[in-house]
Amino acid sequence: MNDASAPSPEQPRGRSRPAAPPSRPAEVVAAGPVAAGRGRWALASLRVLLRMTWVEAKLLTREPVTLVFSFAFPVLVLVLLGGIFGGQRMDGGDYAGLKMMDWYVPGYIALVVAAIGTVSIPVHLSTYRERGVLRRFRASGVSEWVLLGSQFLVGLGTCLVGGLVIGALGVFAYGAVAPVNPAGVALGFVVAVFAFSAIGVLIASLAPTARAAQGVGLLIWFIMMFVSGTSAPPDILPDWMLALGKSLPLYHTVVALVDPWNGFGVNLLRIVIVGGIGVATTLMAASLFRWE
Repeated sequence: MNDASAPSPEQPRGRSRPAAPPSRPAEVVAAGPVAAGRGRWALASLRVLLRMTWVEAKLLTREPVTLVFSFAFPVLVLVLLGGIFGGQRMDGGDYAGLKMMDWYVPGYIALVVAAIGTVSIPVHLSTYRERGVLRRFRASGVSEWVLLGSQFLVGLGTCLVGGLVIGALGVFAYGAVAPVNPAGVALGFVVAVFAFSAIGVLIASLAPTARAAQGVGLLIWFIMMFVSGTSAPPDILPDWMLALGKSLPLYHTVVALVDPWNGFGVNLLRIVIVGGIGVATTLMAASLFRWE
């Protein structure tokens, strides 16, 4: 008669069989290779982005129009305004009593940002399209976001150099105050570069040729310059001209830089307006961008 409690031949007396490890779900097993693939793709995209940024930065030095409107022209106008206004102060408005050079120095840093967005990027991308460079980029697998990201990084570096030149000139040559809140200035600066880079891509997407992009960009830049407080002080502008300036992104960029520069705090309203313009323009540019 068989004893039910007797150990089976496969299970020796006094020793228990170890429990089998729980099986991993198929989706967990598959997630490893997928995550690794995504990581390799992101790393490869980053390498391409940095390589394209380096190439674009070198090509920028061969574009005299960009260099003139990014560095020479704003510095020249700042020198002229410094000689005219010197230590004068604003007579009225929200900034009554503020030294004019303390307005103009951050204002002309904003003007450099606007020049990159309205002149440099549109002409550069439109020239690429005319010469078939964009088509070759697309055939080689370069994504739209890598291309536009490199333009943003080059524009950020160019604006930074131009801003440092203007800031140093204003502080050391004309006695302008140094930035009281550098972090606030940096925040407004980066948001402004983002917004104007998107504007530049949008102009390049709509302009049929590089010459047309240059003409449209210069027209927009000069209009913004005269009505946004970077030529005549805002307290002496006619009401209609000041209202026009407030409808354009340069005015809000100027105020976003002037306030933290002079210790008035971070103007979140102006930064949100400039950032909102950047987001809206980015979406429009992404939908209208043409490789050829």
